[in-house]
Amino acid sequence: MASGSLVPGALFSRVVPLAVVCCLAALVPARADSPLSGEMKKIDGAAVDLGSYKGKVVLVVNVASRCGYTGQYAGLQKLHEQYKDKGLVVLGFPANEFGGQEPGTDGQIADFCSSKYGVTFDMFSKVVVKGPGKVALYKALTESANPPGEVSWNFEKFLIGKDGRVVGRYKSAVAPDDAKLTGAIEAELGK
Repeated sequence: MASGSLVPGALFSRVVPLAVVCCLAALVPARADSPLSGEMKKIDGAAVDLGSYKGKVVLVVNVASRCGYTGQYAGLQKLHEQYKDKGLVVLGFPANEFGGQEPGTDGQIADFCSSKYGVTFDMFSKVVVKGPGKVALYKALTESANPPGEVSWNFEKFLIGKDGRVVGRYKSAVAPDDAKLTGAIEAELGK
């Protein structure tokens, strides 16, 4: 046999492992490149494909009705009104993990947001945003944000760019009209 040629057994030992690797790779689910995947329920019960928000700048906020930061609903509504026609979407996710400050039902939360703050941005059904039971959206947000890690309180904000990737994370004390946040929103809208 010529130097460098493979005997049938040697060829088999090289081709089969490659085929096994290719087959196994097909079995591993592809990791989503964006937290904006999957379906979630809006506060009125309608199902929404989060992928429908791709191509827009998205601000995701975990909200609560009995928190010291609850007044931020007004600022979030103002952001929504100011930038919605430019491509910003504000998504509110009620959560009760922090001091039990969102004990209401979806109906009670919707009534509160509408009557007290005139909220018209997209509100979703109450979810878990921290710990082992957190929804996939918040798992993806907290793993892909910089810095990564659990949500620490109500009204923490995640900014997602038009490409569907997390581009900013803002703690509860960062108000919706804070220049850091509005500047980042404007920069993303300009892309």
